[in-house]
Amino acid sequence: MTKEVKDEQQQVNTTASSKRKQHKAEKAQAKDKKKTWWVQIRLFPIWLRIILVSALVVGAIAAGLTIGYGYVGDGDPKDALKWETWQHILDILNGKQS
Repeated sequence: MTKEVKDEQQQVNTTASSKRKQHKAEKAQAKDKKKTWWVQIRLFPIWLRIILVSALVVGAIAAGLTIGYGYVGDGDPKDALKWETWQHILDILNGKQS
């Protein structure tokens, strides 16, 4: 082999090596960017979300009871939330009829 061919091969190897290094560096930078992409500031803390969801569930149950007992079941909608009504229903279920 001549010196020119050796120099040319060495130059090709160096170019390929530098391209691999550059590709690895770009990949590492992209990975770093992905890490910062998922950083998120919450508008509502988790404890507040739990309280809010619990309050919404209780409200939905109360609204469902009122609509179901009052309008579908031909009762007074206000009676659906009274303890006496539920005590009467539990007594019927347990076999204690009054």
